[in-house]
Order: sequence, then structure tokens, then C-alpha cells
Amino acid sequence: MYADVPTCVIVDPLVTQYRAYTAVNFVLASTRRVVLPVAVLAVGVGAFAYLKSTAREQPAAEIRERVWRVEAQQVEPRTRAPTLVLYGQVETPKRLKAAAPADAVVADVRVREGDRVVKDKVLVRLDERDFLPRLRQARAEVDELRAQLVSEDNRYRSDQDALRHEEELLALARAEVKRNQALQERKLGAESALDRARQEAARQALTVTSRRYGIDDHRARLEQLKARLERAEARLQETELAYERSIVRAPYDGVVAAVAVTAGDRVKQSEILLEMYSVGDLEVRARIPAPHQEELLRAKSEGKRLSGSAQRVAGTITLYLDRISGQASSSGIDALFRIGRGAELLRTGQVLRFQLQRPPQDNAVAVPYQAVYGGNRIYKLVEGRLQGVRVQPLGSYFDGEEKLLVRSEALRPGDRIVITHLPNAISGLRAEAVP
Repeated sequence: MYADVPTCVIVDPLVTQYRAYTAVNFVLASTRRVVLPVAVLAVGVGAFAYLKSTAREQPAAEIRERVWRVEAQQVEPRTRAPTLVLYGQVETPKRLKAAAPADAVVADVRVREGDRVVKDKVLVRLDERDFLPRLRQARAEVDELRAQLVSEDNRYRSDQDALRHEEELLALARAEVKRNQALQERKLGAESALDRARQEAARQALTVTSRRYGIDDHRARLEQLKARLERAEARLQETELAYERSIVRAPYDGVVAAVAVTAGDRVKQSEILLEMYSVGDLEVRARIPAPHQEELLRAKSEGKRLSGSAQRVAGTITLYLDRISGQASSSGIDALFRIGRGAELLRTGQVLRFQLQRPPQDNAVAVPYQAVYGGNRIYKLVEGRLQGVRVQPLGSYFDGEEKLLVRSEALRPGDRIVITHLPNAISGLRAEAVP
């Protein structure tokens, strides 16, 4: 009975109900996706509007200019002497190099390097046995030559006496010849007697001539002996001086710079034994930079006394410009400074840093180095603001601390200079001076 009825007709109500349920769920889901965000956004907007309408109004922020707190220094322009920092080397023109006067053995060395010695102090003594034999020999040679001079004088007087007698004998011999000639003419004498008389007269004449030559040669022999004696006396003086110098003494107060020998050494003549120098003659040689040469030369020519000083833990060293070197170079010229005080604190070869007082400058103002910008600009405080001033640097100045001397027509007594270094310093910057 049911075979011809289709199945879909039987289930149609269920399908229709399912489809309706599915459609309703789709519509509800779509509505939630749209309405919910809109509702949240509306609530947020409403809350923002409520908060804005009920918020308290804030006053506008006030912009204030920053005031820099700085230290200020009052301007006091007056005549001040700038300084020049120099580096010099200590030296001395009075340096003794004691040498051995002759070949000898060192008997004693009584000082060491660095010792301070007084005048006439024994420094080194050589063995006197190397000098005494030569000294005796030199004295003996002098005594011998003096004796020869006495002998020559006696010989001269003897030759003069002998010459008178020999001239008398020659006269007698010649008279004898004349007698024999007279007898021979009268045929009374023998010819042999005449010949003997002539021979005797000739021999006597030769003797007289020889004696005269001896007398005439006396002056030459005398001068020769005197020259030999003078040479011997000079050798004796040299030997005595060498013996005297075998004991090396300090010629002045000073410092022993070096000792080259020790007891027992054998030294040759002119070999250096030790070196020393006088403390009172120390000086410092320093190179003056080229920009300051003319200034110092002019001050020296005008007779101005330029002084300098160097600080040491043991005391202060003072120096005075003594003279300028005669040679210069492209880097400067050397100046020689005499030590006035503190020479005992120095040693030769030492490098000394000191400040030289240059000629005084008018209207100079001493400011700390940190107050200077760019080497030629400072700031003064005018009505609470910085005002830039261009200055002329004059050099360093020591007033308990190192400062810089500057000069400017824009600086007046009583002006206040900013001495605190500001990285952003500029004219017009607001500033306030602190005590």
C-alpha cells in the first residue's frame, strides 16, 4: 500500500524545520559580529566624552631662561711683568781637568765623585819616588854648569895674566933674534944660533896668538855655558813644578765631577786624574724662542736686569740674564743666565725649568687660563649677561698660581670677568655671579 509513495514526502517537515533553524542561527551570528564592536566603540566614545567634559584644565607651561651660575673676577689693570717659561742646561766655563804632571804611580785618592771640596783640599797624591830622582838629577846638572861658569871665569883671568907673560917672552925672543942678526952681520955669531932664536920667536908668537884666540873666545864659551845653565834651570823648575803638582789640590771650592783613577794605578803624563768645577761659576744656557728674541735683546741693550726663578723642594733658585750668545739659529738664540742663589742645588748637565721675568707691560690684567676662549677672547659680566671681549695675550704671570696676562681697551677698572669656563659661552648668555 505504501510502495508508490515517495520517501521525501515523508521527511519534508523535518528538513524544513532544520533549514529554518539554520537560517535563524546564521542571522543571529551575523548580527553579533556587527553589533558587538559597534556597541563597544560607542561605549568607549561615550566614556572619553564624559572624561573630557569632566577633566580639570591645566595651566600653560611657563618657559624660563636658564641662568648660569659663574665665578667672576674684578678687573685691576696695572703694570705687570709677564714671564717666559724656559728650559736650560746647567754648565760652567770653569771646569778643572787635573792631569798627571809626569809618568807616575797613584799613591792615594782622597775624594769620590760628587764630593763637595774646599779650596786647597788634597784630592789625589802621586808617589813622590817617581819625582825625587829626576829632581836630584836636575839640581846636579844646574850645580855642574854653575861650577863650569866659575871655571870659565877663572880661565879667562888666567889667560889674561898668561898673555902678558907670553907677550914679554915674545919680545925677548924677538930681541934675541935681532942680537943674533947683528952678530951674524959682523961675522961674530954662528948661523945656527940665529936659526934657534928665530924658531923660539916663532913658537912664542904662536903661543901668544893661541892665547889671544882663547881670550877672544871667552865670551862665546861664557854665553854657551849660560845658555846650558838656563836650560838646566828651566828643566829643574819643570821638575820641581811636576813634583809640586804630584799632590793635586782643589784650586777653589767646588764639586768633584769625575774620578778616573784609583790608588795603585800607573798613569802617563797628561793623563786625566779627576774633574771638578766651581759651584760659584755655574750658569744656565737656555734657548730663547724666536718671537721673544728682539724683546730680550732690546731689554739687554737698554741695561734692564731680567731675572728668573725656579722652585725646588729644597729652596728657590734665582737667575739673572748675563749675556746673549753670539750665534743664532732659525729656532732661536741661546741666552746665558748667571746663578744668583741656590747654586748648591744644581749640578752640571742638569736640565732646569724656570720662569724668566720679561719687561713689564702697562694696563695688564691677570686672568686664569680657563677664562680665555680661543686664545684671545674673554667674557665679562654686564647686567646679568655675558659680553665677549677680544684681548691681546701678553704672556704667563705667576701670582701664587700660573695665570695669563691680557690687555684690551674694552676692559675698565671694576669690570667683572667670568673665570668659570662654560662650554657654551656666547655673548648674551644669562649668568649670575656667585660669591
